[in-house]
Amino acid sequence: MLSFPSKLPAQGVTIFSQMSALAQRLNALNLSQGFPDFAAPEALLDCLVEATRQGFNQYAAGDGWLPLREQVAQQFAQRDQLQLDITQEITITSGATIALYCAIQALIHAGDEVIIFDPSYDRYAPAVELAEGVSVRIPLLTPDFQVDWQRVKDSINSRTRMIIINTPHNPSGAIWSKQDWLTLIELIEAHNIVVLSDEVYEHLIYDGQRHYSALSFPELRQRSLVVGSFGKTFHVTGWKTGYCVAAPELMHLFRQVYHLLASAAIPRAKWHSASLCNSTQNIFSSSPVFISKNVICLMQGWLSPSLCLHRLKAPIFKMLPIVRFDLT
Repeated sequence: MLSFPSKLPAQGVTIFSQMSALAQRLNALNLSQGFPDFAAPEALLDCLVEATRQGFNQYAAGDGWLPLREQVAQQFAQRDQLQLDITQEITITSGATIALYCAIQALIHAGDEVIIFDPSYDRYAPAVELAEGVSVRIPLLTPDFQVDWQRVKDSINSRTRMIIINTPHNPSGAIWSKQDWLTLIELIEAHNIVVLSDEVYEHLIYDGQRHYSALSFPELRQRSLVVGSFGKTFHVTGWKTGYCVAAPELMHLFRQVYHLLASAAIPRAKWHSASLCNSTQNIFSSSPVFISKNVICLMQGWLSPSLCLHRLKAPIFKMLPIVRFDLT
């Protein structure tokens, strides 16, 4: 008899698929999936049309269209005063999820332990399992979803190979402070541990908050991979355009896996993203202002004597789970 055992026996249908199907069936508001319900910037759509007409419809370079990599490098230079080698340290990817997956597959071996902070993106742990690694789950401390640093310290051992960071955090909106990063550096400096930093919501912050990238700290420069998403930033998640930034040695390992899974990100998406970044200097800085107005409107609409909202530092798509009802 034929037998095909699963490599992920505990993996069922994702919660995103379940809730999206339920929302469609009930014609309900879908707060489960990470996509916005407002239009993409008009300039972005114009760039897409122009790119299509100009013939950007075939495979692009495997590491990503060079002008878009230049824009990523410019962002890090302006925000973090970090100079990147666009040929050796930046790869444009077919979305952020595949970048996270490839980073884990490239660096995790059988028996390696990976620290994951919960609640977390549901793609982290299965990727670790497929690499035959072991997920070490550490719950964040409520109500502000802060890291339990003593528990992190107690969890680190000779088998710990990776710590996955997500800032701004999905779904809570919590943002890592400079002190958080300094504490992490102190805990891992004597260990052979790589940091995978999921920073896809890096531009969706407001109230004067600051995003600190893992790569903005010299101590983490040679041991970190940072993943970002143009889809999240430009409100076009279905176009699947992300990026990964890392030091040359780590990027070489990353590309060994990535080039086997994806030939190139959508060439039109690369082209229009680069064009928009280049022609609209305030595209990144305008996102927090736009989002902040929507959050304020949402909170005002929800205010009532029986409803207490936890103020977010960054607007992640799952808003309702952090609502606290006071029925007394």
